[in-house]
Amino acid sequence: MSNPLDYPFVVFAIFLVAQWVAAYIGDFLGKKRRRLNQDEQKEFDTIHTATLTLLALIIGFTFAMAVTRYDQRKNYEEAEANAIGTEYVRVDLLPVEDAARVRQLLKRYLDQRIAFYETRDERQVGQINADTARLQAELWSVVLPAASSRQNAVTALAVSGMNDVLNSQSYTQAAWWNRIPLGAWGLMAAIAVASSLLIGFGERRKGMLLLSVLPVIVSIAFLLIADIDSPRGGIIRVLPQNLIALS
Repeated sequence: MSNPLDYPFVVFAIFLVAQWVAAYIGDFLGKKRRRLNQDEQKEFDTIHTATLTLLALIIGFTFAMAVTRYDQRKNYEEAEANAIGTEYVRVDLLPVEDAARVRQLLKRYLDQRIAFYETRDERQVGQINADTARLQAELWSVVLPAASSRQNAVTALAVSGMNDVLNSQSYTQAAWWNRIPLGAWGLMAAIAVASSLLIGFGERRKGMLLLSVLPVIVSIAFLLIADIDSPRGGIIRVLPQNLIALS
């Protein structure tokens, strides 16, 4: 099932509509109540300011979480390229026939890793992952007999390099699964809606433009967070520059 958070503009539209509705509901309720006295107005302004401050803090923390996860995905892409490139050199330590076979498999494996980063179609990801797992099994099946027959420090380097290749893919996959928790999105949504409701409910009469300012600004912030947090959707994505250069 597709994750709505993988579509930043959908996130923008949903949050914008929700906050607009909350603002106009607050405005409607505000027109029905009696006018606040000076003390009540001060208390209301304090609550409203505190809510907006909390919203800003939550957005800031969540944005930092998204950027951290994006940087992690970039680092693991670089680590994958380094691991594959190092192992491509180390296979010279294996018997000639095994080394040639491993090089052929590493080239095909590299193509699959590039495809993993570049594809946007979720239906293709399953096939790419299956092909990657099959190539990993083939790579290990070639290295293992050579390591068993030649148990020395030189062969161990090639085996260790292959282990790094396989581990780097697992680390990358874990980083792509590491997304902002739904609870954080729910908390941001609740505070944003409450802030818009309070703006509409305020004592001073507000026109349509002023009621729309906060929802638009906050929704743009949510769009940016969703874009950075989504590994495969949106505009801001990790490109396999190091893997392509290695290829």
